[in-house]
Amino acid sequence: MMSAEPNNSAIFDENQESFPNYPESLTTESEATVTDEAKTVTNQAASSEEFSLLGGMTIDFLQEEIDTLKQQLEEQTQQVDAYKKRYITLAAEFDNFRKRTEKEKEELETKTKGKTLMEILGVVDNFERARTQIKPANDGEMGIHKSYQGVYKTLVESLKRLGVSPMRSEGQPFDPTYHEAMMREYTDEHPEGTVIEQLVRGYTLGEQVLRHALVKVAAPKEADPNADQSESTSIPSQESV
Repeated sequence: MMSAEPNNSAIFDENQESFPNYPESLTTESEATVTDEAKTVTNQAASSEEFSLLGGMTIDFLQEEIDTLKQQLEEQTQQVDAYKKRYITLAAEFDNFRKRTEKEKEELETKTKGKTLMEILGVVDNFERARTQIKPANDGEMGIHKSYQGVYKTLVESLKRLGVSPMRSEGQPFDPTYHEAMMREYTDEHPEGTVIEQLVRGYTLGEQVLRHALVKVAAPKEADPNADQSESTSIPSQESV
């Protein structure tokens, strides 16, 4: 009994049908891969161009912002400089105003004080006349004399504390700033223009003249137009020496 041989041709055909067509499959896959890579490259190129465009726009925008900020900074700097100059000007004006106000205040205080003290000087003059003219004859009168002289001393000390000083005019050259000539005496005993007697005492308040001293002034004897008359001649108080 003979065994049947297998049909190799049929088996081959079946095997061939069971496997795909490899060359065609590889070709299709390669084409698909190339297509995907091309798309990727195209997308990357497009993205690069878009990024370059956006980058250029960003730089231009930032440059404009920088220029704008620089201009604003310059304007602010100029404004600050203007404010500084204005501040310096106002500070100088205020300082001048303060100094002028202080000076005017001091002048007003001195003027007011001077008017008040001028009234008091009349009382001082009366005390001085009493001291030179009244001669106490007994102990009672001497007690009264010492009493009012004590008041006079207290008054003079109060004036000194206020800045009032008496002038010492006798023997000094005549100075119209401090003296007012009431009499002229022709004499060879004193240089011409010398104050030889203080008729009414003058006073100063600080550096300001509170009251001019009324004085007698020496004149050269050879200039006396009335040599036979009295040596002392009264002259107007306004006449300059």
